Amino acid sequence: MSPQELTSLIQAAFPGALVEVQDYTGSGDHFQALVVSEAFVGLSRVKQHQRVYAALQSYLDDGRIHALALKTYTPEQWQQSLVQLG
Repeated sequence: MSPQELTSLIQAAFPGALVEVQDYTGSGDHFQALVVSEAFVGLSRVKQHQRVYAALQSYLDDGRIHALALKTYTPEQWQQSLVQLG
């Protein structure tokens, strides 16, 4: 699986989300992803991650995605993190 394919899958599950995916081993099954979505408003970080994993469950189950490191944010949290990096 390519990072672009994974990006498309996440964007399909979270329309309008900012999604950035990297293959951090070059093997096509270990990824790290940044997802910024309004769908995460009011959810804990754990619940945010669970929503992303649920959207990708069949790919995790069949091994096309072996590892997925997530960073999830609401748009407000994302803006705050950018200001802190400022």
